[in-house]
Amino acid sequence: MAQKLHMPILDRLKTRPEPPERLCEWPDCDCAGEHRAPRSRDDMKSYRWFCLEHAREYNKNWNYFAGMSDAEVEADRRADTVWRRPSWPLGDGPPTAEHARAFFRGEFADPFSFFAAGGEAHGSGPEPGTAAVGSDVKKALDVLGLKAPVAVVDVKARYKELAKLHHPDAAQAQGKEKGDDATFKDINEAYRVVLAFLAD
Repeated sequence: MAQKLHMPILDRLKTRPEPPERLCEWPDCDCAGEHRAPRSRDDMKSYRWFCLEHAREYNKNWNYFAGMSDAEVEADRRADTVWRRPSWPLGDGPPTAEHARAFFRGEFADPFSFFAAGGEAHGSGPEPGTAAVGSDVKKALDVLGLKAPVAVVDVKARYKELAKLHHPDAAQAQGKEKGDDATFKDINEAYRVVLAFLAD
């Protein structure tokens, strides 16, 4: 016949509750710190741990914008809308003229060969990288019959072609009375504008 175990032995076999892994950081509180709260505005990924009651108290008294001017609050709000990463409006291309110059010189990665010879980029709208380029450069490229990306060597080669066709002396060699001075002046100006842009 099975005998009943004595109660004190059963009490000793029971597992005792583990103390909480983390205690509430509130002064004189022995409760478990199960709820986190950021330490400061400058260190949002470092936390303090509180019990529920003291987490509510901490959050009620914590002001993220304390000590910030109106301009700083607005700047922080704007940065937060883009997850605090640098950005620019969609479709506007690179934000600086230097990026645009690099594009025009062909200094960019083209892993899908969108800009390879004979290839056409999909979609409509401005050429990639042209948003930071002035209208004078765009017009100058049109006069020379060029499209971005373009290198200095290409610009010089195209200028020589056009100069042979439209130079006043070339017109006389072709049997014409006089060349088109206005067109040649436009070509010279366009050449100067594009080279100046690429050289910056």
